[in-house]
Amino acid sequence: MLFAVRMTVSLPPDMDPDARVSTLAAEKEYAQKLQHTGEWLHLWRCAGQYANLSIFDVIDNDRLNELLWGLPLFPYMDITVTPLARHPSAIG
Repeated sequence: MLFAVRMTVSLPPDMDPDARVSTLAAEKEYAQKLQHTGEWLHLWRCAGQYANLSIFDVIDNDRLNELLWGLPLFPYMDITVTPLARHPSAIG
């Protein structure tokens, strides 16, 4: 199942600098691992924002929920999920 997921990050301004660095490093490692497994197909930065637009290909809704809750930055995110279906006019 394909999902478009928009994630907007809002880290607390008073977040401990060491916690910030370790959380961002853990987030990068987690995201890259999921990209290598093929579940996180695409990851794009939304220009001018601390946000991304991603495409996930997962077995079901529960798996997507599991992956999103596993994000180290999850507590600091506003997430919007859109299920995707093939468009009849798409050539690819």
